Amino acid sequence: MHQTVSRKLGAFMQVSLDGYYCDARGDMSFAHKPPDDAEWNAFVSGNARGGGMLLFGRTTYQMMAAWWPTPIAAKAMPEVAARMNAMPKLVFSRTLASTDWINTTLVKDDLVSTVRRLKSEPGPDIEILGSGSIVAQLAGAGLIDDLQVVVNPVALGGGKSLFAGLAKRLDFALASTRVFANGSVVLGYTPR
Repeated sequence: MHQTVSRKLGAFMQVSLDGYYCDARGDMSFAHKPPDDAEWNAFVSGNARGGGMLLFGRTTYQMMAAWWPTPIAAKAMPEVAARMNAMPKLVFSRTLASTDWINTTLVKDDLVSTVRRLKSEPGPDIEILGSGSIVAQLAGAGLIDDLQVVVNPVALGGGKSLFAGLAKRLDFALASTRVFANGSVVLGYTPR
């Protein structure tokens, strides 16, 4: 009997208490934790140990590519920096001309059809880090298998909402929770 193996697509997002992944100016610095937050750093390092492929939109890619390849990132979080640099990465952008972060492929094709095809092929699971508009598009197309949302103890008063522009309502089931001493709460969801 032939068994079909499909890749899983997960998403990891950080939002404010009022549900924004960035403020009205596009700033996401509210999600940064102090470098000496050992509990949070252990969680991030644990997530980085997993294999797979990373998927970004242009904005998140440019932020990540400006940080993780640097000596400062390697000193601050050596395990995470090593994994981020080593993992294969896809960046979806119509405006980028090229990428310079190691192991990165620039994709200009249609997001939904490309991800649908990737999920049907054998290979490592795929994780979206940030990239709110990418998450909304892929969730709306029914392609996200699990979603981790970090709710940060800050209200921004405006910005970009995680699922802005959805064409239809999406229902999720709570799969896990984890509370951190820094006030952040990680909520794990699966689509219903």
